[in-house]
Amino acid sequence: NGNVNDLAYNYENQFVRLSEKFYAKGSWPEPQYVAALVGDDGVFLTLYRELYYRHIYSRLHPSLETRFRSFENYCDLFNYILNSDGPIELELPNQWLWDIVDEFIYQFQSFCTHRSRVSKRTPEELALLKENSQVWNTYSVLNVLYSLIQKSNISQQLLVSQQGGDVVEAAGQFGVRPLYKMLGYFSIIGLVRVHCMLGDYTLALQTLENIELGNSRALFTRVTACHVTVYYYVGFAYLMMGRYADAIQTFVHILTFVSRTKQYQQRSFQFDTVNKKADQMYALLAIAVSLSPVRVDENIHTYLREKYGDQQHKMQRGGEEAIDVLSELYLFSCPKFIVPNPPNYDDIEAASNSAEPQSYQLKTFLREARLQLVVPTLRSFLKLYTTMGLDRLSTFLDMDAAELRNQLIVYKQRCRQIKWVGGADLLAGEPVTTTDLDFALQEDMIFIAESRVGRRYADWFIRNTNKVQDMINSLENRQKAVIADASKPKVEEQATVAVSA
Repeated sequence: NGNVNDLAYNYENQFVRLSEKFYAKGSWPEPQYVAALVGDDGVFLTLYRELYYRHIYSRLHPSLETRFRSFENYCDLFNYILNSDGPIELELPNQWLWDIVDEFIYQFQSFCTHRSRVSKRTPEELALLKENSQVWNTYSVLNVLYSLIQKSNISQQLLVSQQGGDVVEAAGQFGVRPLYKMLGYFSIIGLVRVHCMLGDYTLALQTLENIELGNSRALFTRVTACHVTVYYYVGFAYLMMGRYADAIQTFVHILTFVSRTKQYQQRSFQFDTVNKKADQMYALLAIAVSLSPVRVDENIHTYLREKYGDQQHKMQRGGEEAIDVLSELYLFSCPKFIVPNPPNYDDIEAASNSAEPQSYQLKTFLREARLQLVVPTLRSFLKLYTTMGLDRLSTFLDMDAAELRNQLIVYKQRCRQIKWVGGADLLAGEPVTTTDLDFALQEDMIFIAESRVGRRYADWFIRNTNKVQDMINSLENRQKAVIADASKPKVEEQATVAVSA
């Protein structure tokens, strides 16, 4: 009937409830058994298969044949949407449209990981993978996402919207329909994820050139999972590019949003997904703060200190122990990287010994992090003085004076970063100093200047005022309960009164 509200309720509530009740440990009925109940409706069955295979991915272990069939079903769905003569008569809720794009990319990533583990595949599976090299091909996945963006004219719509022009005219025949518009928009966010999985962080940020990240009314805010996803990948891209101040600002913004809306999200089926992403971002934030000491929100800082206090202390001390902690937190919180090309199935030994993408990205990150780890250590000593001899500092650090001079120059360079100051271009920014401590080196003497930032007392007073108010309310309620109990006659007294009467 085209009732999107009822469809959204059934998708977000009823389907989840039925899955938990009847199919918690098994798959939904196979599509051929459902076909007779719906008159072989092709569109219904394509959408049902999308949910059917997604449920298998989330609850069971999909076989290689299931992975192939799911890809074929996505091809049928996107061909139906993209290759029709005119806009199709189909409306789906935003949450489902986002999940279609998100699940499409997840299954692509899962297949790339599955096929790269050649040592765990049987000869029959290797032969099947070799024969079907075009299934879940990187080019095919990117082609779908770019086609959805082009069909919807979403880039032109966003650009015209920023300039105050006629969005309807820019949208065209297909872009005016919510189905095409939202699929194109979510495909932009999906491209950011794919480029991060491939390790191209510059292109990932360029993809968002027409989306205003700080706009609270942007389309990505309509779906919480999309909202969290875009900030996660933007923050991670900044972290890998060495722009730690931007990474911290990005993570703090979205984590504050998640913490404030947590009580409302608990009723949503997205809660676990959002919570998991939040845990990963807290770990990434702990890394970024340890590499670049920037003041963060009081509540976020308190949570970080409670959960990652020991790890942060180890990272600030430096050394191999800090590298081990960085590696552990990074591997927990980073995306699942992929190799875009299939392995050489004719040379299993070489394919088995090829470098894992996770290890390669970790090595790239640690190469930059090792240089940045000197900042917290040097900063802790420089804060104690206004002038200091190079020899004395080298004695404190048990380091050669020449090597210390190089470390100070590295410190100076690392505290200057490009910081995004708003606008649509996330790669643009202004060079800023990311520390409150600066110094000048004149021959063998260090002159130190610290710019102290005034503390923000408002949050502290508001938080503690609320705590005091809660305590007062609790005491008043307890006092009322005691008075109420005291005013009631005891059972024995009631019995005595009855006998006297």
